[in-house]
Amino acid sequence: MSGPLDGFKIIDLTSMISGPLATRTLADQGADVIKVEAPSGDHARHVATRRGGFSASFLNNNRNKRSVVLNLKHPDGLSALKRLAAEADVIIQNFRPGVAERIGVGEDAIRAVNPQIVYVSIAGFGFEGPYAAKPVFDPLIQAVSGLTTVQAGSDEARPRLVRTILPDKVTGIQASQAITAALLSRERTGKGQHVRLSMLDTVVSFLWSSDMGRHTFVGEEGDKENAQSFIDLIYETTDGYISVAVMQDKEWQGFAHAAERPDILEDERFRTAEGRERFKNERLDLIQSILKGRNTEEWLERLEARDVPCAPVLTREELIRHPQVRANDIVEELEHPQAGRLRQTRNPARFSQTPAENRLGAPVLGGQTREVLAEHGFSGDEISSLEASGAAVQAKG
Repeated sequence: MSGPLDGFKIIDLTSMISGPLATRTLADQGADVIKVEAPSGDHARHVATRRGGFSASFLNNNRNKRSVVLNLKHPDGLSALKRLAAEADVIIQNFRPGVAERIGVGEDAIRAVNPQIVYVSIAGFGFEGPYAAKPVFDPLIQAVSGLTTVQAGSDEARPRLVRTILPDKVTGIQASQAITAALLSRERTGKGQHVRLSMLDTVVSFLWSSDMGRHTFVGEEGDKENAQSFIDLIYETTDGYISVAVMQDKEWQGFAHAAERPDILEDERFRTAEGRERFKNERLDLIQSILKGRNTEEWLERLEARDVPCAPVLTREELIRHPQVRANDIVEELEHPQAGRLRQTRNPARFSQTPAENRLGAPVLGGQTREVLAEHGFSGDEISSLEASGAAVQAKG
């Protein structure tokens, strides 16, 4: 056993981030993920921050996979893909809506060779509606979903992008969960199904759990929506920054004692959780004025002694060395045949009986074309014919 999904086979037609992150998660957990690429390769192979012919983005989202190059515009390449799909449990694509059907890899075409397959489609804005056919990149989803106004802190402030591709990554995580659920359903019912999800739907759902309070109660929406107060819980100290989260009464009391400011407990505005939320801006300003008087280390000592939730604000360089991150063993080092020594994270979910692992580095483009085709019953002559026609490509060297 090399993970809880050992024995499942996934044909991955996706590119960029959302789809590859979904399948990388499943590959980490033991699934055999066959990444089928066009001769030009996944665009993520060609972006910046590179070594040994690999981009960091491609390395981090495509480990534990095997790469097969098939030209799906060639009839023999398309036929070869269908032979692979006939033995797969899942096929996943993130083409723009309508493209998969146009090139011959839509659900009907794939289900004709494998009726029980789990067919997965990832879209940007959705599968119907005025934006369905639009080209999509992460910032566009942030804009349409309202995430940029949440990040700004209020509906009146200038919208701001989250400075990471959150919609792509959250969609990848959601897709991996949905695929696992569909496989569980198939194990119980014997029937495959089509799983559709869009980046827009995923982010709207993501925001609703904490950032759409005024829009939850029908008829009481109000005119404006402010972001949750925890977005502002970064405070300046004399030598850096600290995050302090004071939510419950006991934490407010603990903060007051740690700060040697019992007087703030008498302020009527902050006596209750409701009041502290209503007068949020005043509360945040008060906390900042207090925290600015001591250094980070002293505040951490004082606040931890009173069991007040707090933590230092770390840079990316600092987080790698932080003792809690090291204790979690989340960051690993491993050797990649072409890219050299890499630092990557392990799969965050730990399984006591079927542990996930980093088995393979991200593959060379077409590095396993012949190997995978042979496993699926292609003879040596058939493979040579596919290569001669340009329908399949095996990496050189």
